[in-house]
Amino acid sequence: MMRAAAAIVALAVSGALVVASSACDQDGSQASSARYGDCEVSGHHGEFQLRPETAGALTVKTTLPAPGWWNGDTPESVRSGYEYCMAANIAYRSGLDRVEVKNAPFPEVVSGRTTDFDLALAQITITPARSRVAEFSPPYLSSTLGLLIRDGEQIGQDNVRDVRIGVAEGTTGEQFVEDRIKPTEPVTAFPNDRELITALEERRVDAVIHDTTILLAYPQKEESRVSLVGQYRTDQAYGALYPMGSPNRGELDRIIRQLIDDGTLAKLSAVYLGAAFGRDPAKIPYITVDDGS
Repeated sequence: MMRAAAAIVALAVSGALVVASSACDQDGSQASSARYGDCEVSGHHGEFQLRPETAGALTVKTTLPAPGWWNGDTPESVRSGYEYCMAANIAYRSGLDRVEVKNAPFPEVVSGRTTDFDLALAQITITPARSRVAEFSPPYLSSTLGLLIRDGEQIGQDNVRDVRIGVAEGTTGEQFVEDRIKPTEPVTAFPNDRELITALEERRVDAVIHDTTILLAYPQKEESRVSLVGQYRTDQAYGALYPMGSPNRGELDRIIRQLIDDGTLAKLSAVYLGAAFGRDPAKIPYITVDDGS
């Protein structure tokens, strides 16, 4: 990562967020049909021009559930979250009156095989392999890989390769476990985060390795029986994914840079990720891969 979940928004420059209602622009012009859930939007309505997949809407592909990022289990129920409200601000500044959410398995989102969306926001790490089949925005958030175990277990960098590890299918965490951890026990890939965490709680796997910025939410749940005990540095970052050859890439890149520079993403991180995490990522110890020597 670019130095990590340690500073959730290391890439976002703090600044004042000028809030506008979803019904009108700062200069008073109306956008009466705009619908952005519970998100606050900022900037100038219609400052940028896109050629959207669906008229009047910003179509965003993601993988649900993703608490903190997309608060809601279905496209119809999502009304807030870091990436949802990021999309809402992109839509507003593009003069689009709503966000159309498409839910898909993560491997499909990053496959490059579909083009029926304007951008994908699904905590997608920018990698060379993915960049060969799709295009990416400037990085908007850094991340590391976390190690999640059941409460009371003694699993860490010295013995994690000798337990059953669960990963999210098609993610950099899956590749990291294969290439770096090189476990002696079977690795199981799960299609979504909920099934991954449930498998850990039900003792079908002994540890989970996945994005720290995703795993942080789970130990905070009232009924939680899991603990985040460490994080691996990966020097990677999240970006918005566009279909290859998207006519909107340049304009979307400009909007995302503006959201970073004017402090909008820093505010969204504090409101949504801070609440979901309940813990300062900087205080999670860094661990290394035991090379067995």
